[in-house]
Amino acid sequence: MKPLDHQQQQARTWFEALRDRICAEFEAIEREAGSGARFAYTPWDRESEGIAPGEGGGGVRGVMKGKVFEKVGVNVSTVGGRFSPEFARTIHGAGEDPEFFATGISLVAHMANPHVPAVHMNTRFLVTTKRWFGGGADLNPPIPYEDDTAFFHEVLKKACDAHGADYYERFSKWAEDYFYIPHRKVHRGVGGIFYDHIECADDAEFDANFAFTRAVGEAFLAAFPPIVRRRMGLDWTEADKAHQLEWRGRYAEFNLVHDRGTIFGLKTGGNIEAILMSLPPLASWS
Repeated sequence: MKPLDHQQQQARTWFEALRDRICAEFEAIEREAGSGARFAYTPWDRESEGIAPGEGGGGVRGVMKGKVFEKVGVNVSTVGGRFSPEFARTIHGAGEDPEFFATGISLVAHMANPHVPAVHMNTRFLVTTKRWFGGGADLNPPIPYEDDTAFFHEVLKKACDAHGADYYERFSKWAEDYFYIPHRKVHRGVGGIFYDHIECADDAEFDANFAFTRAVGEAFLAAFPPIVRRRMGLDWTEADKAHQLEWRGRYAEFNLVHDRGTIFGLKTGGNIEAILMSLPPLASWS
């Protein structure tokens, strides 16, 4: 992979630092619950035809299975190369030149207690003939609580409002539209924000959009752990667990059929286990 320029290295460094902070917070929650669970980290190299090991970049898959987090994956990756001609036509700015660079963090947590919502978060920086940021976070509770939903959205809205007067309205609507399962005619969860193709035509735009992307990461850290701590000690029934497992099936359907990140990883020679870490450890279909 080509040497990283200043913007690419800045983004990569932030995503990896955010990974470290998130994992430390999740491990702290496990310790509070009396568990010694820790993340196990597995590095990987991007594999693609015509690319020697190490030349296409790679990443690190982090997975923890504990008392509170039944399965949580926090992945970082930095990859580069050339898209296939067919796939390049589907990627912003890659239609005329298939060379690309991508760095980012992706997180999915499936919780042991059905009262604790699952969650997804990712932020990324891509370079083709254009440069842009994308990402977001969304809450996926099997048993929704209005105060959890309101708090999660409140924190995200505050982060959005500091960077764009219309950001929350735009990006929460985008999440509502994106995290929808058409064949089920249901939303995947209670929403959050989703944004993509936030272009950086010059250094000033990069600085502004990178600042917003960092704010999204900070908002996730401010919003999700308090919800986990609020719900993780609640009692639950076998009926609650059965409902959670069926809901997880819906989550799996979305990620396998519609999720852009899953498709991107599979099309670019990403690590299969890292790509599919979003799938729950257990699920059921009636």
